[in-house]
Amino acid sequence: MAQRQEPQKLPTEKVQPPEVKDLDSIDRNEVDYSNESQYDFDSAEFKNIPELVRTVVGFEDNPSLPVLTFRSILLSVIFCAIGSVVSQLSYFRTSYAPFPVFFVILASDPLGRFLARILPAYRVSLGIFSFSLNPGPWSTKEHAIVGIAANAGSQGQWATFLPTNAALYYGITMNPAVALFFGWGCSLLGFAFAAMVRKILIDDPEFIFPLSLQQVTLYRSMDTKNRYDQKRARDQMFWIILLATFVWQFLPEYLFPFVASLAPLCWFASRSHTVNFIGAGRGGMGLLNITLNWSNITSLVITYPYSVQVIIFLAFVLTCWILIPIAYFGNLWGSPTYNIMSNGVFLKNGSDYPFNDLIYLDPNGMQHFNETKYDEVGLAYSGAQYTWQMFMWVASYMSSYVWCGLFLGPKIHKIWKARKQSGSYHQDRLSRIIQRYPGITKWEWVALTLVPILMLLGIAVSKTIYMPIWTYFIALGFGAAAMLPMSFVYAMSGFSIKVGYFNELLYGYMIDVKGSSRHPLGQLAYRIISGNVWYDARTVLEDQKVGHYLHLPPRQVIGIQIIANMFALPINYGVMRWVIATKFDYVSGRETDPLGQWTGQEFQSYNTAGIQYALVGPRRLFASDFFRPILWGFLAGALAPCVMWVLHKKFPRARFDLWNTTIFFASAAVFYGNLSTGPFTTFLVGTFTNFFLYRYRRVFWNKWAYISGAALDTGFNANLLFIFVFLGTTGTKMVHWWGNNADSIERCFAL
Repeated sequence: MAQRQEPQKLPTEKVQPPEVKDLDSIDRNEVDYSNESQYDFDSAEFKNIPELVRTVVGFEDNPSLPVLTFRSILLSVIFCAIGSVVSQLSYFRTSYAPFPVFFVILASDPLGRFLARILPAYRVSLGIFSFSLNPGPWSTKEHAIVGIAANAGSQGQWATFLPTNAALYYGITMNPAVALFFGWGCSLLGFAFAAMVRKILIDDPEFIFPLSLQQVTLYRSMDTKNRYDQKRARDQMFWIILLATFVWQFLPEYLFPFVASLAPLCWFASRSHTVNFIGAGRGGMGLLNITLNWSNITSLVITYPYSVQVIIFLAFVLTCWILIPIAYFGNLWGSPTYNIMSNGVFLKNGSDYPFNDLIYLDPNGMQHFNETKYDEVGLAYSGAQYTWQMFMWVASYMSSYVWCGLFLGPKIHKIWKARKQSGSYHQDRLSRIIQRYPGITKWEWVALTLVPILMLLGIAVSKTIYMPIWTYFIALGFGAAAMLPMSFVYAMSGFSIKVGYFNELLYGYMIDVKGSSRHPLGQLAYRIISGNVWYDARTVLEDQKVGHYLHLPPRQVIGIQIIANMFALPINYGVMRWVIATKFDYVSGRETDPLGQWTGQEFQSYNTAGIQYALVGPRRLFASDFFRPILWGFLAGALAPCVMWVLHKKFPRARFDLWNTTIFFASAAVFYGNLSTGPFTTFLVGTFTNFFLYRYRRVFWNKWAYISGAALDTGFNANLLFIFVFLGTTGTKMVHWWGNNADSIERCFAL
């Protein structure tokens, strides 16, 4: 009888990552797991890594692969410049479509390989900065660092809002040096704030950062281990969709804007004002309104988890399909005296508020509040939609802290205890790989923190941004405090929460002191430092998570992020000056853009907040019965997460933890203005892509979803840039015809 053999013990260390039949697909059914047994997923270094992450990232690293090279830096500069132009243009439009990093990922790979073929293997001798023009084959890490640089530098700098509002509403041309150094200071401050939460969000594998994980999926799908025919098919599909979108977008954006907002209710009841208001996407509720303009949809229908898309749509239903008709037809919350579709400020009789008349200069050049004029004009009122937006923003801000405490508090406590016991936060496989590379030292982080703080302090002391110096230090404190709750939501869902109006409320009370400048631009500067820096920090964290997944040296990732931000800001500033020079009448509100796109409505919202919270002040504002209910938003924001937490504890299988109240309030606070077309179509498309395809056609979704979204966004952005440069700046206009009726593009004539 043959002797019985003992089963062979499986190694816990994996020599090679699982071979993937088709890295475009990350579905477990499409992956060859014949070697999966070489991993012990029950071991301490794997058990905390989510299954989705395990199917996407690799667990082996080659430290010899080049990262920062002449090739990668050259491509980073090119894509960062293109992205900066496109993103800054989008800020002035009603429909904002961010520059897609997926395009950079797809386009930079063949360019990098091309440079690796044609560049000579020549070494440039510059002392300690000597480098080779061609260090060898194009590496995956070079590819990733290009995408990180482009994403970091092409998001559009929020700091350009300050010189923009100064020019649009106050006739002030801010000194370019002040504008640039203010922007650089705010951008670098984002790195300092991100460093505070990095150990929690980047090192912990349970915080997956959906947008980062999607980028990693695309990077790995383009690895040289892919079969050539698969890579060729993917590239062909990308360029076909891109070119088709580029051509199509001429219709809704220029030739045939009728298709940008299809309002069927208007067609069947053309003489009814009520039905026209209900169905119109421009100046109405947008009920059952369909858009064929990708700028009103964007690839968020693919990048956002479906649960987030449901929350966003429900918030839209509440605001546009329930609250707007109640206010409009019930004559509530100031309607119709104050235009419900406007985010401007009004006198009590509904006429425009003369905010510039409330500011006067003394002989020393100091700004003062004109009490006499205010007694004549009275309170600065706003429309119903903007007013409940203020309520929702307050609720969202409070909800973010309570939600973070209830759902994240135990995890933070657990991580802190583990740190005290083991001396480090995490010992998972991904963290162990990254720990082999030198990180940013504590003193380097201190220096990186002090530089922007001192830079911004110098600008505040110069009194060129109208913000009292002492409020600057409070802004720093509140900006730092908001990092963890805001980043937590983003790390789990990919949804970026806007800070809202809490900081403006606080600033208004602080400057209600004799002698303090009440200029609205000071409030905007405070808002940027205390709140908007979060948006820069969000991108910093997202890119650092990509580096963590792909095993890039942290020092090189952070270094290229800083360089990209410093390089991009002058481009952002130049584009901003260009738009103001060519589209001033539209974006300032003096004339109406017939397409309803060049509205600059986000800038107007910032100016309205400055008028109400700084110039008039919250003490006067909330003394009125009109605005006092907004303060109940604090209670709503505090109670809603508690309700969801109790329900989640009682019914854990119902997943009430997915019904994030912070996302709901933030989505309900979105100001749609006169353009409510898009959300209904977005929800329909999102249901098809991220519910039906994701659940029932997962292999197809994994293979084509991200690539299609990247191609659609890129085609739209390319078309936007083409129209702006070649048609917009030359004053070329489309002749009026049936498809772009001068009275109503949607043909809602009764409206």
